[in-house]
Amino acid sequence: MDKRQRAETFRQRLEEGMTRRDMSRSALARACGVDRSTIAQLLAEGEGRLPNAHLAAECASALSVSADWLLGLTERSETTADLLESSFRITDAERTFADTRIDEWHREAAGYKIRHVPATLPDILKTNAVFEFEYAAFRDKTPEQAISSMRDKSEWLRRPGSDYEICCSRELMESLARGEGYWRGLPEAARKEQIEHIARYCRDNYPSLRLYLYDTKVVFSAPLTIFGPLLAVVYIGKHYLIFRETRQIRALTDHFDQLVRDSDTDARSVADIVEAMI
Repeated sequence: MDKRQRAETFRQRLEEGMTRRDMSRSALARACGVDRSTIAQLLAEGEGRLPNAHLAAECASALSVSADWLLGLTERSETTADLLESSFRITDAERTFADTRIDEWHREAAGYKIRHVPATLPDILKTNAVFEFEYAAFRDKTPEQAISSMRDKSEWLRRPGSDYEICCSRELMESLARGEGYWRGLPEAARKEQIEHIARYCRDNYPSLRLYLYDTKVVFSAPLTIFGPLLAVVYIGKHYLIFRETRQIRALTDHFDQLVRDSDTDARSVADIVEAMI
């Protein structure tokens, strides 16, 4: 873009920005700290005049748009701060498994494919005994609340067209069978019941529900849920990192799909593999 073209783009976008904000030439001049005649020259057709960097920044600030957009360097008029706010947020996570935000995101993504990497076992596959075991450390929520939330997700899974993919750590599943690490203290009968429940649930709900087991020595993943093309949420313990920009969601989707490709199990046969861990 040569100087004359860029000046014309600036003029058109400055005019568009003033219209959006319902701002007069005088008001813009006052906001920028310049004479009204300076703004008039910028808006004059055929003048081919570009402002200096300071004035371009002042115009952008007054109109709540980006200077890059005024100068024709981008098609997005939002400021960098606005773009970050709309595409990425950090929000507090409830320190329990039955987080109401997760239920809200599931409702928002109704009809879309859900991809999920759980922190432990997926809630949708947990038995009541496991919920009670995990909630022993919590006081603000009860196992019953978590179980109710899980049942809501189970109902979602039974709707026509539902599509739920889960990638779970094989090591976590094997430690469940042995009663080691995270699962230390969970009675053997409860662990056996949990494994049998996972196998049965995967058989009964395939292909709407597909479970894959990945080897954490080969590939790592933080807890993650991708709600179709709408948003992706990474769980880091105290906070959720929420992504809504298309390229970010696509990158996290590619990461999940790589987990599936690197998985050493097939969703059709995973029930037999899990059951054999008993």
